[in-house]
Amino acid sequence: MTADDGLHVPLADGELRLEVLDEQHREGLRAACAEDAEIWEIYPFSYRGEAFDPQFDSLLASGRARRPYAIFSGEELVGMTAWIENGMPGWSIEIGNSYIVPRLRGTGFNGRLKRLMLDHAFARGLERVVFKVDVMNLRSRAAVAKLGCMEEGIMRRERRTWTGRVRDTVLYSILRDEWQEKRA
Repeated sequence: MTADDGLHVPLADGELRLEVLDEQHREGLRAACAEDAEIWEIYPFSYRGEAFDPQFDSLLASGRARRPYAIFSGEELVGMTAWIENGMPGWSIEIGNSYIVPRLRGTGFNGRLKRLMLDHAFARGLERVVFKVDVMNLRSRAAVAKLGCMEEGIMRRERRTWTGRVRDTVLYSILRDEWQEKRA
């Protein structure tokens, strides 16, 4: 089985829906991303203002490397996330490129979103799911730890962000058996 065998498909849990990102989502995602101008300072890429269209185009053109979703709450587009190639295809995948509007943070919505994706990844036969989080993003680090992910370490000076800041990235993972135990 490869990671493409049914991995990047629409997913839903009640009013929470993930749709495969395409051109029809451009304006809704632009509006969602504009709701938090400050957050982009700690992201590797900006989706603010003039940076939005080139980043959105890049997501649409990323092929297998990054398979993005539009996140919906009911009929409202409220963010984005993606499967990102990481490690051996069909064995390991990263969940990243995630953003949700500020009003849904701290409500449990993100936890539901990540549980939906983790359940799906492991049901498709993957053995490992990875999260890479900016060391400065304490909210995301706490959310990933709450899912039961193990902190594997810090990748020092892992990348230069769009602001020019050199980022340290915390690597987290959860394995299939760990997830099954947590969900039991």
